Amino acid sequence: MSRDYKNKRVVIYPAYIDSSLSRKEGRRVPKSIAVHNPRVEEIVRAAEELGLNPVIEDSRYPRFWWKYKSRVIVDKVDSKQRILRMIAEKINELRKSR
Repeated sequence: MSRDYKNKRVVIYPAYIDSSLSRKEGRRVPKSIAVHNPRVEEIVRAAEELGLNPVIEDSRYPRFWWKYKSRVIVDKVDSKQRILRMIAEKINELRKSR
């Protein structure tokens, strides 16, 4: 991610909202709203519906370099924690509507 995006964009790795991970392993949202095995495509769709202009970037999550191969970069419209919560809640909503 370019330094031009500093304080304007937020990086989201699927591990941040994965309910199968502990906080020590990288989950950043409460387990009650976290998503089981989130896919990058789901994060992108949720971010699009929230109007966050997502961009997929090939970059591995350092802690699980063998598991997560991509990340999503979105507009920073609120704190990173709030954006992660919004995306996790939207993915849960999209999964329920299927």
